[in-house]
Amino acid sequence: MTITYEWRGDFDNTDLNALHAEAFGHGQTLTDWHTQVNRHSLGWVCARKAGRLVGFVNVAWDGGAHAFILDTMVAQDLREAGVGTELVAAAARGACSANCEWLHVDFEEHLRPFYFNACGFRPTDAGLIALR
Repeated sequence: MTITYEWRGDFDNTDLNALHAEAFGHGQTLTDWHTQVNRHSLGWVCARKAGRLVGFVNVAWDGGAHAFILDTMVAQDLREAGVGTELVAAAARGACSANCEWLHVDFEEHLRPFYFNACGFRPTDAGLIALR
């Protein structure tokens, strides 16, 4: 069955909360993703298989040249099938079409091969301050 990818695709908060819980290994929440991404994001990409939400990535931005990958999520049963790579590629195309010049990502150490090898990111120096 074909997987489709849609920039700024429509989604249901319940479905996205379930995917987020599955992807990040926590209990399901009642986050209002629809309001959040429409208010704060450049865009997002939804991946669907037979109508089921199987992937999602959020693209935040600074209103100018910089876009940021956040919350890359893929359903457990489709990991290692290229869904995450295509989500990020679609996000990059969306950011490029909005005239962004840079796409940034932060990630946990175990995701280095995915972001560097599969998605084409390169290492850079960056800084971080923990606020909580």
